[in-house]
Formats: sequence, structure tokens, C-alpha cells
Amino acid sequence: MKSLHIITLIFAFLICSSTIFSQNQDTQRRTPRQRPSEVAPDNNTPVLSERAKIKNEEITSKAPAHIIWAREMYRNINLDKDENAALYYPVQPLGDRMNLFTTIFKLMAEGKITAYNYILGGQEIFTDEQKLNFEDILKKYQILYQKQGNGDNVHYVVDDNDIPSSEVLEYQIKEGWYYDAATGTYKSQVIALCPLLVRKDYNIGDTTRNALFWIPYENLRPYLSRTMIMTSNYNNVMTYSIDDFFTKGMYQGDIIKTVNLKDQSLAQQVGDDPEKLKLAQDSIENQLKAFREQLWVQPDTTQVATNNKNVKKGNVKTVNNKTESTKKEKEEKPKTAKSEKSSTPATPTKSVRRTR
Repeated sequence: MKSLHIITLIFAFLICSSTIFSQNQDTQRRTPRQRPSEVAPDNNTPVLSERAKIKNEEITSKAPAHIIWAREMYRNINLDKDENAALYYPVQPLGDRMNLFTTIFKLMAEGKITAYNYILGGQEIFTDEQKLNFEDILKKYQILYQKQGNGDNVHYVVDDNDIPSSEVLEYQIKEGWYYDAATGTYKSQVIALCPLLVRKDYNIGDTTRNALFWIPYENLRPYLSRTMIMTSNYNNVMTYSIDDFFTKGMYQGDIIKTVNLKDQSLAQQVGDDPEKLKLAQDSIENQLKAFREQLWVQPDTTQVATNNKNVKKGNVKTVNNKTESTKKEKEEKPKTAKSEKSSTPATPTKSVRRTR
């Protein structure tokens, strides 16, 4: 009898154990696994979904097959100018707001984007041989950091105060102007971006400008399109992203070089004279405007000049964009005869006096 009671208890224990085990299995199957790409990082850098990554790869892989005219050039963007201040402020992260270099720096620290070597002369070559190690950049410019992880999971932690955002006062960008014959559009776009670190040595009183690295803009674009900035002192709503700032051409930059056969900068072509350099820059800007104006049919300049000349003389008038001759032939209107005095003398009248 005692042995039967023990067997019953063992059997009941086994039934309870199997029930609990099956419930745990159901709970694990019902709990969705979190994808690695959905795990939010500790900082405020944008996170791309797998769909966004694939979409960006499709865009960057498409070559402009219908481009029949192109002009590429390099510009220097000075952040001291009011037009470019939105890329510099806030210098240190302020809540969700970060400037351009802080965004780039954090993306590189997390391994989301890759930097490429700045070759002497300003050239950019996006090959595996020219890739830069982020840790080498940190050591070269003496930036304090902590290294975490191993192998492919290595990432670097840098305090916000140690990020040299305040010293990045300039950018170089490579800009391209294209005419697409398929769509009949004439547009510009940023091809690559290079931050310049401006440091002053107070011991010797000298200022150095170091070009840090090149980054293909299309690798940055999906992240910059999610980074909002304030662009006006009168409207503090962040209505534009950094990508909008570049895409809409809201920046102001001086041309320092155009892609040419001799691979020479403007300073090498015209000299260091500021006046000659400014004339060369204005000439290139005018060439871009002239090409755009030649894409569409313009009115006959000879006819326009003739019409303008006649307008000044008062001989033509414009009605509904059509010129009509308005030469007024002087009509010989009969002059209204003035009341002339009769040539015949008036009949004399005698004075009537009362006579007695």
C-alpha cells in the first residue's frame, strides 16, 4: 500500500513537470525575437532598418545612364558664414540636436560608415586600399576613446566633450552639375564630403588646417535625412534635415577647383591674387548659368533688340506678347475756324439822346 502511494506521487510529479515545460516552450515561441538592427543604440544617431539599407544600396548602385553633360568641382564651405551656420551649431549635442561633424563622428565610431584617405591634391578614391581605420584617426589627432568589443563587433566610445566638433570650421565638398537627357533636367548634387580640422598652436601662434578624410555622400545621405537642423533665427522649428540643406543648395561655398585635364586648382591656374581668383570663380558660376539658359529656346535677340528700340521711340506697343505697329499717321484734322470778325464794317448806330 505504501509503495502504491509513492508511485502515485511520482506519476503526479512527472505530469506537472511536463506541463510546466510545455508552457515555457509556448512562451518562447510566442515571444518575437528582436532583430539586431532594431536594437536602439545608447546615443541619438539615426538607425536604419534593413529595408532602408537595401533601398539606399539600390539608389547608389544605379549609374546615370542618360547624363550627356557634366561639370564637377570642389567647393570650400566656411562655417563662420551665416548661410552655413546650421552645419556648425550646436557645437556640443543638445538633446536630440547634433551638428554635422558630431553626426559623422558617431556614425564612424559605431562602424556604420567608412572614411577614405585624403590624397594630396584633394583627390578622393573610394577603394578598399584607401579605407581608413577609425582607431588610427583617433590616435593621430589625440582624441580620447575607449575600445569595446572584439573582431567585427568592435566599437569606440568617445565622450561628447572630446569630439572635436568645435575645431571643424570648414568642409570641402565635391559637387557635380548634370544634364539628364532622359528627363530633361539640369541639377546639382553633392558627391563627397571632407571635414577640415582647424587648430591653432598658441605656442607658436600658427594655425593648421588638416583635411581629415573623404566620405561618399550617398553613404551619409540616409542618416542625414533623419537628422533635423534649425536653419533660421526667426523660425526655430526644425523643418529641414541636413540632407535637405545639401540637396536644395542652401549652403554657400567658394569654388576652389574644377575637374580639368591638368588637374590644377584655380590658384594654380590664375595665381593667388584674390581679385583674379574671384573673377575666375564668377566666370565658372556664369558658365553654369549660361548652360542652363541655353537648354531652352530663347527669343530672337535681334527682334527683341529692335522691339526695345522702337518702344523707346514710342513706335511700337506690346499687347498680349505681340508687337503691333503704332505709328500714328498724323491725321489732318480740319482746324476749327475761330470766330473771325466780319470784314464788313458794322452799321454805325447813332447815339440816342433824349431831346426836348
